[in-house]
Amino acid sequence: MASIAPGRQLHVPEPAAPDRSVGAKSAIPGFGLTMGLTIAWLSLIVLIPLSTVFIRSAGMGWFDFVAAGFSPRAIAAYKVSFGTAFAAALVNAVFGLVTAWVLVRYRFPGRRIVNALVDLPFALPTAVAGIALTAIYAGNGWVGQFLEPLGIKVAYTPVGIAVALIFIGLPFIVRSVEPVLEDMNVEIEEAALSLGARPWQIFVRIILPAIMPALLTGFALAFARGVGEYGSVIFIAGNMPFKSEIAPLLIITQLEQYDYAAATAIATVMLVASFAMLLLINVIQAWNRKRVNG
Repeated sequence: MASIAPGRQLHVPEPAAPDRSVGAKSAIPGFGLTMGLTIAWLSLIVLIPLSTVFIRSAGMGWFDFVAAGFSPRAIAAYKVSFGTAFAAALVNAVFGLVTAWVLVRYRFPGRRIVNALVDLPFALPTAVAGIALTAIYAGNGWVGQFLEPLGIKVAYTPVGIAVALIFIGLPFIVRSVEPVLEDMNVEIEEAALSLGARPWQIFVRIILPAIMPALLTGFALAFARGVGEYGSVIFIAGNMPFKSEIAPLLIITQLEQYDYAAATAIATVMLVASFAMLLLINVIQAWNRKRVNG
């Protein structure tokens, strides 16, 4: 067995990074075939349906489009939809991170039950969730009867919409952050503690930069789901124009009145606004990943 001279370190070569170029070998061969299937599938499922909305809106004319898509009622609905979705995603970013932390770092009785409850909004029909939340937070509900005497009205207000969106958006944050927390090296935190770092310094300088890309991904998913949510919101919203009417409900209202042009105009505005906000979040996420890595 070869000996190592004192004062010298044994150099272990790092494993080569996987080759992800177009010509690299893969378990599923054929870049052209797989890429073609990907584009075809995305076109059938995403691009073609969305393009019909833009094509229908383009035939309206600019003035008709602005009149329908930016009417006072539509703008009020946009504010409710995007505002409540953003607020709900922020709340979920905080409490979803705490939930993921508890599930990853601690072992306690009933952990599997709690872990399953996180995914319940995925399996539960949204209409059932909306009815249940309305029954709980209404003026005579289990929780609402104690809140309304304090001047806090939840049901049939934008607050109720935010509560419903928090319910359906929590799993996106937890499931995005959880794998990153599981892969984190706890020894780094222990080393920082041994060097005198305080817990909040460890969280801000070590943990938060590592989980920020995943946290932003979960935030974007929760926000996108909240903007387009319908089933769990219509029961608790109250659906009052200029107060608690969401944009998806306004689209349905226009369709029921056979005003297809107005419905497509509102849908187009929502699509563009949602895409712009998601693009901004992805840019921030990419910038943060680049800053952390180098």
